[in-house]
Amino acid sequence: MRVPSAKVAKFVAAAATPVAILAASALVWQSSYAAFSGTTRNSGNDWATGSVSLTDDDAGSARFQVGTMTPGQIDTKCIKVTANVSVPGVVKAYVLNPVTSPQGLENYVKITVRGGAGGDFAGCTGFVPDSTIVPGASLAQLTAYNSYGTGVGGWAVAAGTQSRTYEITWTFDTAGLTQAQIDQLQGAHTGLDLQWELQST
Repeated sequence: MRVPSAKVAKFVAAAATPVAILAASALVWQSSYAAFSGTTRNSGNDWATGSVSLTDDDAGSARFQVGTMTPGQIDTKCIKVTANVSVPGVVKAYVLNPVTSPQGLENYVKITVRGGAGGDFAGCTGFVPDSTIVPGASLAQLTAYNSYGTGVGGWAVAAGTQSRTYEITWTFDTAGLTQAQIDQLQGAHTGLDLQWELQST
């Protein structure tokens, strides 16, 4: 609730005093002269907010845990996101908690994200894409998408329950690097969290 400024509060208090006196006078008049009374009521008026719930099927696990990545390596996995809402909304994906490395490994791990149906956290069997959300950006580039406002995807959900699967492909792309530059990436570590957020419209 908005708190009135001191100036407004003084005005409200001053305006309330004469109203209270008039109300007291009316009560005296009613008790002195009213022989009959009646009331009517419009009961049960109620206002409640809508609800939105967004879950995925990762059971609290990271989608990728790669401990011995080598140049040129590539892998693809899926995750299914489910919206259960009483009001329409839009789901976007963005990055949280990026981990950078002194060697700049985040510049050479490239991510492609496609949205579609079919497949889940257990595997991408049956996945059918309908859009490309991230077309091969490095982890470093992905950090520009760091809030709902800058997020990607724009999955519009209607009231009810619906799911969408995201296929995530990463590759360790060292194209154009010399052998010495590749060697400098040994032992480096990078990472990030991918977050999906639903906001009602």
